[in-house]
Amino acid sequence: MVPQPQTTTPPPATEPRRFGIRARLLALLLPGIIALLALDSWNDYRALTDALVVAYDQSLLEPVQALANGIVVASDGSVRVQEPFSIQSMFESTHVRYKYLHVGVQRIAKGETLDVNAPETTLMGVPGLPRPAERPPDGTPVFYDAVHEQHPVRVAALRQTVYDNVHPGMAWSVLIQAAEGTGPRAQAQSETLRQELLRDTRMVLVMAVLVWLGVAWTLRPLERLRRSLRERSRDDLKPLDASGVPQEVVPLVEAVNHHIEGHRRMVAEHSQFLADASHQLRTPLSILSIQAGYAVRETDPARMRESLHAIVAQLARTRRLSEQLLALAHATTEDGIASAEPGIVDLNAIARAVVLQYLPLARENDQDLGWVDARGDIATEGMAGAGDDNDGTDEAGEADDPPVLPVTANAAELHEVLANLVHNAIKYTPRGGNITVTVRREASHALAEVCDSGPGIAPERRDSVFERFHRDPATGNGAAQGAGLGLTIARSYARRNGGEIELESADMPESANGGGLRAILRLPLRAF
Repeated sequence: MVPQPQTTTPPPATEPRRFGIRARLLALLLPGIIALLALDSWNDYRALTDALVVAYDQSLLEPVQALANGIVVASDGSVRVQEPFSIQSMFESTHVRYKYLHVGVQRIAKGETLDVNAPETTLMGVPGLPRPAERPPDGTPVFYDAVHEQHPVRVAALRQTVYDNVHPGMAWSVLIQAAEGTGPRAQAQSETLRQELLRDTRMVLVMAVLVWLGVAWTLRPLERLRRSLRERSRDDLKPLDASGVPQEVVPLVEAVNHHIEGHRRMVAEHSQFLADASHQLRTPLSILSIQAGYAVRETDPARMRESLHAIVAQLARTRRLSEQLLALAHATTEDGIASAEPGIVDLNAIARAVVLQYLPLARENDQDLGWVDARGDIATEGMAGAGDDNDGTDEAGEADDPPVLPVTANAAELHEVLANLVHNAIKYTPRGGNITVTVRREASHALAEVCDSGPGIAPERRDSVFERFHRDPATGNGAAQGAGLGLTIARSYARRNGGEIELESADMPESANGGGLRAILRLPLRAF
């Protein structure tokens, strides 16, 4: 049997672990603190080392000065050292290895200068200590490092001239040296460096622990906030409690609360919309059920046809209500995928297409639907028959001519805005009334006005007519049978395209009460 090759499934790729706040703070603070501590420790180490050198050199200079004070010239003209043994015993009393004293003299003849290479006579101590590299001035001590008998030593030297009273003009050059091994100095310096390093290490460790504990203590309220969120139910949309949260995190919590509040309002609006839509659809469905039952029981063909006509009319109204509900849901959504990207469209062409679309309905209601072009042409002729087969698609922005009033908007949504305004005007204007659609330019805005000779709307009720399912009780002639969604849809689409809808009195003389209504769509004009 041929063994089958074994395949191994690679482990799922895991997202690389990100640095937390602790790690970021430590990565940010530690290098700087370590650099500052290193610089500070180096300065302290140099200062302490210099102080140690000065202290050791001073202790080394004391026997040299004592010996220099004891140099005398005897009566026979020889140079002697007074009490050399006491000075040497004091010098050697400290337990330091490799300690040496040396006093040497050189004869200076009258009128000659000192020859440093001339033979030297050792008065006391060990001969052969390394001499200074240069002859120091008399009475000025010098310090230097040297090697004696294969051991590093530190040497203090002092040269002075003693004059011979027996032989005038003759003098002695005395070189006094004291040397000791550099072991104690090096040990003291290394101990100083070790203490500095220990101190800096403790400082860094304490700082790291404090940062770690401080971040943990600071994030504890956020951890409590996280637990409270995880323990919430899915429909709990109460705002987060920002008490105890660090001041720097309060803006984040407020932003989350703002998002929660917006989501809560959206859920409430959707729930209200569903409730209102269900209520609005229930009534026409009940009417349809009653009319259908009446038609089934009716035996007279004429009355049966009358019932069927009523059912067809009710179906048309129900279809209009369903389309308006769908348009309202589309207009109020904030999902960018739900609508096409806005482009440059011609408001004049879209408004003309809407007028052509609603000409048949206006004629059916015996209404005069007029059109005033943005270029100043009053279209009273050539409109007849033009709108019978025109749905406004070609006029909505695909014309070959350059746009008359270019605006940045979604053509379909802009068409829906004007269609609702014109449909409302037709619905509320009595038979024989006048409706005029005017497109014009005003400063940096493009305006589309729908002016009718209907009953109008009182100023105190103009804001409320934009609410969902609102019907103005002052209207008559059956207009109140609408769902009250036209202006709501129109304003939602207008605002989503950067515009606004305003209502004002038309002041039309032919209006029933001399008022009428003017609905104005205002959009920012696109500059070329």
